[in-house]
Amino acid sequence: MKINKTYQSLLDKSMSSMLSAIEIYNKPDFKYREEAFSILAVNSWELLFKARLLKLNNYKMNSIYQMEFKKKKNGEKSKLQQPNFNRAGNPKTISLGDTIKRLNHKKEQISPNLIKSLFSLIELRDNSIHFHNSKPIAKEIQELGFACVKNYMQIVQNWDTRLDLSKYNFYLMPLAYISSAISSEAILTEEVKNYLNFLKKKVNEADNQDVAFSVAIGIDINFKKSSTINGIGMRYDEKGVPVKITEEDITQRFPLLYKDVTSKARKRYSNFKQTKDFYAIIKEIKERNKLCHTRKFDPSNTKSIVKTFYSTNIWQVLDDHYTQK
Repeated sequence: MKINKTYQSLLDKSMSSMLSAIEIYNKPDFKYREEAFSILAVNSWELLFKARLLKLNNYKMNSIYQMEFKKKKNGEKSKLQQPNFNRAGNPKTISLGDTIKRLNHKKEQISPNLIKSLFSLIELRDNSIHFHNSKPIAKEIQELGFACVKNYMQIVQNWDTRLDLSKYNFYLMPLAYISSAISSEAILTEEVKNYLNFLKKKVNEADNQDVAFSVAIGIDINFKKSSTINGIGMRYDEKGVPVKITEEDITQRFPLLYKDVTSKARKRYSNFKQTKDFYAIIKEIKERNKLCHTRKFDPSNTKSIVKTFYSTNIWQVLDDHYTQK
């Protein structure tokens, strides 16, 4: 079967761009890791979507060009359209956002989760100049990157592009390999805070019923020395991969006691007071199992005394309510 050369070229370049993004991200030492990944990943998606749009329009090049109305000799606009040309005299192609709009017009349903994930990547690319130090947000960006790679593999298969994914290793190296600390506390610039708020909003808006596509994929990795393979605490199961969590793991995830939170809050915020408002915030935090963990002294006793431990991510919540010094 004969395949359109432009269509195949777009697919091949899309694949090359995504592989380059992954390769750069996985380098042991790369100072512009997250920004470079976002630039290449967005480019990869744009090429893939243009290839799809071209195919749906019977390989008519105008379907991926920026079109404008011709001008008549008297200066009025004609009903006829022509491509908008760049300074080199070549036709300008549409943006990723416009590609999605045109695909929707062709009744190609693009997952809302996928769109949110892509626009989060675009924002990362567009805001890269403000990210003077990416380490404080490396974990959040990697979670977005995991979703990007997973979504890409999913849609390549859905669209029957005939791209052979089996020849490549589509994975991002775990953050624990990249940095010695999975999470870190740092003073973030206002620009980075704005981006993180944008990303959190997109994640919160995600459709949890859509299992095929994700806005971001969370990951937590812990390493523990052991003299045997059994010490890893994992076993193979046809229905999944269960993970054994020890008390030590829980302590590492939730290292703060209530007194630690209040003590550090006084040092961290200029307007911190233990008022009714603070107790209300703590009550809300206790309802979120990712931010706190309640441990019973006697698990078998329903009336057992309990002790609550808090995650360092609690500061992300408190920062919204108090002013940092």
